[in-house]
Amino acid sequence: MHNYDVVIIGSGLGGLVCGAILSKNGYKVCVLEKNKQIGGCLQTFSRDKTIFDSGVHYVGGLEPGQNLYQIFKYLGIMDKLHLKKLDADCFDRIAFAGDPKEYKMAQGYEPFIQGLLKDFPDEEKALREYCNTLQHICTKFPLYNLRMGGFDEKESVLSVNAAEYINSLSSNKRFTAVLAGNNPLYAGVEDKTPMYVHALVLNSYIESSWKCVNGGSQIGKWLARVITDHGGILLKHQDVKKIVAEGREVQYVETAEGKRYTGKNYISNAHPSNTLDMLESDVIRQAYRSRIQNLENGTSTLMVNAVLKPGMFPHMNYNYYYYGIDNVWGGLEYTHESWPAGYAMFVSPNPKDDRFANGLSIMAYLNIKDVEQWKDTFNTVSKESDRGQDYEAYKTERAEKLLDLVEERFPVLRQCIQSYYVATPLSFRDYIGTHDGSMYGVLKDCNDPLRTFISARTKLSNLFLTGQNLNMHGILGVSMSSVVTCSELLDMEKLLHEIRTA
Repeated sequence: MHNYDVVIIGSGLGGLVCGAILSKNGYKVCVLEKNKQIGGCLQTFSRDKTIFDSGVHYVGGLEPGQNLYQIFKYLGIMDKLHLKKLDADCFDRIAFAGDPKEYKMAQGYEPFIQGLLKDFPDEEKALREYCNTLQHICTKFPLYNLRMGGFDEKESVLSVNAAEYINSLSSNKRFTAVLAGNNPLYAGVEDKTPMYVHALVLNSYIESSWKCVNGGSQIGKWLARVITDHGGILLKHQDVKKIVAEGREVQYVETAEGKRYTGKNYISNAHPSNTLDMLESDVIRQAYRSRIQNLENGTSTLMVNAVLKPGMFPHMNYNYYYYGIDNVWGGLEYTHESWPAGYAMFVSPNPKDDRFANGLSIMAYLNIKDVEQWKDTFNTVSKESDRGQDYEAYKTERAEKLLDLVEERFPVLRQCIQSYYVATPLSFRDYIGTHDGSMYGVLKDCNDPLRTFISARTKLSNLFLTGQNLNMHGILGVSMSSVVTCSELLDMEKLLHEIRTA
């Protein structure tokens, strides 16, 4: 039996930020990770000496004074990160089949407006209203601005639908499609995604956009160092299977191998549904269990990670979103034949020569139902298993179809590819732990917004939740959720003051 102040289940970003904050504040922390590599969606992997991100392809809000910068500075990791700022005049480029133009989103609100005015000279009024709305919505979220405040502040904006609002700005359908063109950042759903999700994400990238050179795992590495430097411990290959409670308190957690870890407090970075599956307690009502387990998750994806031949493909210091259909919200609706409706492409800079790219990650939505026939297989680095030749053939066929779409705009791409590797919803399921391979966590719904907010507190006095399912996904959203979780054990006002003034 091992005893700690705080036992954290899962070393995704949420678990690591909680561990780092609490360690800095004198808590003896133990983080338990089931995989070989820490970091959850921060994990990277190497193929043919090229590093690929599994989930984190770019990060916003990292200029001095911006929210994520302040959190990372407070934690002491900001100056250790190897970052590359995306192009000032274009962090995201949006393109459509049959339209030779490529529409650029610039960093900074005024450059953002002026850049799009070049393509849409009649839309200045709409652009300024859009930008004012983004900024106005962001002021309604106290924590996003690293300040104290109540839930009532944001209540007025929770039910605004993103697609509806954006479409109302103009009768020019290409213009509104461009404004919503990077909605794969949050797995946008036309009749559900709230405008506040769009606003919080886009504002962060308009403020400043960055890539992690050599991958996002460096964030996890430095957060882990903060934990260990303050006396904490991270243990890999510790697959927690049970959270055992008596009355209103968790007594211990138990791993697949029967090891038990006890603490005064417990934080689960697992999906809330997975947490409830592990939890042995009479205190949690069935109504709560049903509510959490019936929440819809955002979609999963198919990802083609391509190693490029040296000096062949020019480095694009921006992200690329392409649509083969007119409706940018329509990528989730497809048949086997019509897939893919579009893709997002993220380019890895070559650390030795930034004129060229050394890798590409191409992402298209894919539902886990499409790989259902292999659902009983499991394959990770630490538990390798062959899913069979049919699965490999399926991956190749889907990847080639996706590359066909990419070559509509980049016709020589295949000649530049040395090798490629394909991840499906099963890959994300096995590594990240969501039963449906979701990369985005719980889907927010403007029609019933309160249902998709999950409190960090549970009915057990010493069990707390953290991670992308509480408030928002993404590096920023998860870091914010971690601050909320830690405020259950620390003075929130003091913590926010220390982050703001770091």
